[in-house]
Amino acid sequence: MPFNAINTALPGVLILEPKVFGDDRGFFFESFNQRDFQQATGLDVNFVQDNHSKSGKGVLRGLHYQIQHPQGKLVRATQGVVFDVVVDMRRSSPHFGKWVGVELSAENKRQLWVPPGYAHGFVVTSDTAEFLYKTTDYWYPEYERSLLWCDATVGVQWPLDGEPKLAAKDAAGKVFAEADAFE
Repeated sequence: MPFNAINTALPGVLILEPKVFGDDRGFFFESFNQRDFQQATGLDVNFVQDNHSKSGKGVLRGLHYQIQHPQGKLVRATQGVVFDVVVDMRRSSPHFGKWVGVELSAENKRQLWVPPGYAHGFVVTSDTAEFLYKTTDYWYPEYERSLLWCDATVGVQWPLDGEPKLAAKDAAGKVFAEADAFE
């Protein structure tokens, strides 16, 4: 198996650790293989879009989700270090409003599977970071929602020194009590 799937505290949210082959020349690993992903996770997903972002230290992106056309996301840092956060936005879930955070870095090569129905975001903890997302549905701006990153009800413990650098849409995110949720 080219990677190991590790459960997190949120059902369906998985850490994927790749099998890395390294020597004095560098390293090699399969970052995605449909058959092996399905075998390790039990999921049969179809990725339709790849996104790539670069951000500086203290940039916080999120917490994003699409209320219609929800996206599953397979995410990883290819340069630098991020603290990646997932929040359960499904009212029917016993984990509704709970969060989990995972460090993703170029060094640990971990990936995180974020199922549909969850809000997702990250903060850059290194000088810069490049971040890749594979998504199971397209981006529909009219359905995109932002959960306020600092909502006290959810209580994400972001590893921040001071205030994060935010996009306007993230600064204007909804508090959990007013945010659209999935059934």
